[in-house]
Amino acid sequence: SIRSPVGLAVEVEWLVDTVRSELRNAVSTLSHHCLKLAAKWASEQLVGLPSSQQIMDPLPSPENISDVEMYAKSLMELGEYAHAAAVLSKSNQDVTTMMPPLPDLSPFGIYLRAYAMYLAGERRKEEEFVEMREPAERQNLYLKQLRQELYYAYKAGSLDAFGLYIYGLVLKASPISSGHFPAHVILIESLLAYPLNWSAWLDLASLCIADPDLHPIVEKAFKSLHNHYMYCFFCSHVLLEDQQHEKAIVVLEKLLHPEATEDTSGTLFQSPYVACKTAVAYYHLREFEVSQELFVSLLEKDPHRLEDMDVYSNILYVKEDSVALSQLAHTVVKVDKYRPESCVIVGNYYSLKAQRTKAIQYFQRALKLNRDYTSAWTLMGHEYVELKNAAAAMEAYRKAVDVNPKDFRAWYGLGQTYEFLGMHLYALFYYRKAASLRPYDPRMWCAMGGCYLGLGRKADAIRSYERAVSHSDLEGIATQKLATLYEEQGQKEKAAQCYMRHLELRYQATAPNPSDLKLESILNGVVVDAAEAEALLYLAKYYKNASEFETAAICCSRLLEYPGPEKEEGKALLREIRSRRERLGPPESPRRKRREED
Repeated sequence: SIRSPVGLAVEVEWLVDTVRSELRNAVSTLSHHCLKLAAKWASEQLVGLPSSQQIMDPLPSPENISDVEMYAKSLMELGEYAHAAAVLSKSNQDVTTMMPPLPDLSPFGIYLRAYAMYLAGERRKEEEFVEMREPAERQNLYLKQLRQELYYAYKAGSLDAFGLYIYGLVLKASPISSGHFPAHVILIESLLAYPLNWSAWLDLASLCIADPDLHPIVEKAFKSLHNHYMYCFFCSHVLLEDQQHEKAIVVLEKLLHPEATEDTSGTLFQSPYVACKTAVAYYHLREFEVSQELFVSLLEKDPHRLEDMDVYSNILYVKEDSVALSQLAHTVVKVDKYRPESCVIVGNYYSLKAQRTKAIQYFQRALKLNRDYTSAWTLMGHEYVELKNAAAAMEAYRKAVDVNPKDFRAWYGLGQTYEFLGMHLYALFYYRKAASLRPYDPRMWCAMGGCYLGLGRKADAIRSYERAVSHSDLEGIATQKLATLYEEQGQKEKAAQCYMRHLELRYQATAPNPSDLKLESILNGVVVDAAEAEALLYLAKYYKNASEFETAAICCSRLLEYPGPEKEEGKALLREIRSRRERLGPPESPRRKRREED
């Protein structure tokens, strides 16, 4: 994986005034090049910097551009992409084709025309997808022409950093063909020339995520940028997408709290982006309380923010906090009800209310706004599972993994659907996919253990449940299953240990003061449900056979509170324990024993 630059010393790039000056210039330059997302991202990091008393230098004026390039730029800003590209091309009466570029265009003009053509092709591709009744995978109609033109411009040395970025973007979107450079090579060259283009970093990150073999190549190529904050942001993004959330948090913490100097005072990038990505990382680590605190703090400072707020709605859904989820849904609808994130949040609200049809309707609305929105596909699959519509659920999950093969929730959902249909071998395949993405998540290993049990492979099931226990199965599912399997195999000691561990986990989850983990406190304090009754019954027999009658009696007395059949068995065991204790007589006091020895 991309090496996280955690141990690297802070150099001049991290000085607040230097960073502020660079980001201010970047916002101006990126806006001039119509890279709205990158400009917005840079300005977001800018407002997160500590305040400074230094007087800022005036922003540099845009480079000198020709009148026709200025006209094309104004068309780009209005969204007239094909018109902007045509202005910078040779005259042509046929609007269905694009003529070659005007002679003697500046590097900015070459970039602007190529970017306008690319966006015009993407827009047309989306329109064709919507218009076709049976939409197939479409391709940008200008890709081939752009690939050829930019290749010759690259060979001629006519591309600046932004022209290189568009060339890399075109190569990334094109099928691999001989005679052209790999997309990552061109994107790396662009970023080495201008490291503050966040859009280029994102495109390079998507290539690295899809092909891990690129990681050492990228790391070596950016050796000169290892201490640059942009490389840290890039690493954190790749680590998050690669499900390496603990490492991502370390890198994000470095950005927030670099090595303290007189200039930084211990903090640097306090932007909403850093806070939001940290919250997302904690969410994926299932540390919901920490993540929720970060999201709440973020919304207090920026209530209009919608990016990643669907993740916050997932936390509220898991915690079944319908009041907070309702408030969040009302807020995002007022901010912008036609954003995919807003539709997903409202869908989560209806899902929590068990209104499945309405939830699906809002997830579908989110997908109409962005058909590559993985979260909406996955959540819609969950709703179809609840409606027992296995075919629709599988289709939704497959769409999700097509868009993002790293989405473990979709792989896990496919496994659940096949398991629901009794097809354990198929389910196992998808659970393995999910476990390969989240090897530290005990739920994945518990799911695999259940499939192995369904296939009669108890030894493999035991190994899966043991793996789940090693990764802190706080819900106690693995410990309960392991105890039952050990009991069936006659491994009494291991079974007792697992049952005891299960009771301890349930006690920690429900007790108001779970710090007291003495055996008696756990047995007396745990809430007795079906699984706990099974554990108490086994432990009562185990301690009785070990002549630990006091502990066995506590287990039996707790069973008397449970209304199931275990209650009668507990009564019988308690009578047997009393009978055996009466036959053995009261235990000798230490004083009497010493007298007899004397």
